[in-house]
Amino acid sequence: MTAVARHAGIAVRLALLAALAALALFPIALTVTNSFMSEREISHHYGALQSSDSSGEDAADMPTERVSIRWVPEVATLKAFGDVLLNRPKFLTLFWNSVRLTAPIVLGQTAVGTLAAYAFAKLVFPGRDKLFFLYLLTMLMPFQVTLVPNYLVAKQLGMLHSYGAIIWPGVFAAFGVFLMRQFAAGIPNSYLEAARIDGAGHFRSFFHIVLPLVKPGMTALMLLAFADNWNMVEQPLLFLTEPFRQPLSVYLAQIVSGEQGVAFASSVLYMTPMVLLFLYGEEQLVEGIQRSGVKG
Repeated sequence: MTAVARHAGIAVRLALLAALAALALFPIALTVTNSFMSEREISHHYGALQSSDSSGEDAADMPTERVSIRWVPEVATLKAFGDVLLNRPKFLTLFWNSVRLTAPIVLGQTAVGTLAAYAFAKLVFPGRDKLFFLYLLTMLMPFQVTLVPNYLVAKQLGMLHSYGAIIWPGVFAAFGVFLMRQFAAGIPNSYLEAARIDGAGHFRSFFHIVLPLVKPGMTALMLLAFADNWNMVEQPLLFLTEPFRQPLSVYLAQIVSGEQGVAFASSVLYMTPMVLLFLYGEEQLVEGIQRSGVKG
């Protein structure tokens, strides 16, 4: 293959990746720019979306309109953000509900995953590999399949309609164990053998040797677990019947038509923590995922 052909192939791949990236970023960029529009401007450009919600004879009598996508507001305004933050106390209440649900799951899943990873990767006990395989079978099941057993267990334990019914299954999710086990398997056994010769037990070896070496994996797990649980919808709808206890992700799906400005502003505020965390831990996330593929 000539140099020209190689460069052409690279250019085609880069163009394809750029197109895919633009396609993925399109709705995010549109949401951010439209959040600074006034309700009047949004209704003018996206009024057809409201018309499509109507049904029956009224919808048939309405004139056909076109949706015109606008990237730059005619007059930028923060009115939608002010409306969400100042005039809708439910938004802030449900935002902190999301924090109360997500933070314990992220911290608990990281702690459990790291400890279990040390056991599965570095301790030798009968049936270790078989137990790990059975534990990972839950990852092969569709998420909706595990909701029914979780519901029955929560009901038997008296945790139904409480945050515990959501937090505890999230803490012991199999993904955290799988990710951290793959990462811990890359730690040389000679490090732990040297620690044992010096008289260190399992706890000292874990906290002084394993834990510092798996920090990139822990960061990656925390970011991925945050993204997964920050966007939860099915669990709150099933386990939390009181609307004021549900997370913000449920509220965004219930914003009524005619409030597109509020929907855009709420979506921007909702995704801001996740974007900031991923920007802060981008390098650790990439390193953690890459190194987690090391086999022991």
